Amino acid sequence: KSCMRSRTVARGSQALRRAAAMKLNIANPSTGCQKLYEIEDEKKLRTLYDKRLATEVDGSDLGEEFAGYIFKVMGGQDKQGFPMKQGVLTADRVRLMMAKGDQGCRGYGMRKGERYRKSCRGCIISHNIAVLHLVIVKKGDAELEGLTDKQIPRRLGPKRASKIRKLFALSKEDDVRKYVIRREVPAKSEDKKPGSKAPKIQRLVTPISLQRKRHRLAVKKARQVKAKSEAAAYQKLLALRQKEAREKKAEKMSQRRSQRSSQASM
Repeated sequence: KSCMRSRTVARGSQALRRAAAMKLNIANPSTGCQKLYEIEDEKKLRTLYDKRLATEVDGSDLGEEFAGYIFKVMGGQDKQGFPMKQGVLTADRVRLMMAKGDQGCRGYGMRKGERYRKSCRGCIISHNIAVLHLVIVKKGDAELEGLTDKQIPRRLGPKRASKIRKLFALSKEDDVRKYVIRREVPAKSEDKKPGSKAPKIQRLVTPISLQRKRHRLAVKKARQVKAKSEAAAYQKLLALRQKEAREKKAEKMSQRRSQRSSQASM
């Protein structure tokens, strides 16, 4: 019996540890790295409870290795995998009517205007959260292994013309097409040469785009002139028809008066 009791106590303590544990998925936008930390200390986790999404957290509350760091809460999932939703001011799980494109509703096979009732977790952190997503807002003094000590290069460069100019500090006179970051593509076989791919630059101002813009404005102006001329012609025709109707009415009135006067004379 004593062995059975010790086993049940051990299992209960393990279950409590699992319930108290929370995984922190910390991302560093400046280096492109992210790392998963598991925290089992209840005192550290209590500093996160009752906080909402998009709030900033002091890293020293989560451990000595995070001293000086400031994290921002971006999201999370509960133990059953339901995501936290911004704007739902509760720590419980709720069922909301969601349409296609809403956070937490992918909308596969949904019609336009159709809504489903979907489950999601509120935006307040509690002990029911299993994974919490954090982003480094301010870096501390100490380096974090696998998070701040290495750099992961971006696979793709900027695509929009204004962002390419911002990256290379270009002026409007510089040709953006010469500064596009190309991606090397390995050869599919030994007898073929390796190639490279470049993105299609978005919002690029070229002589053809300016010509098309001028054409659109000219068509728009021609429509306006045509509408004005047609409106003037309609008003002119309407005034003519009204004048004819008045003259016809006046002629009928005069005929009636002449008939009445002739009848009175007789």
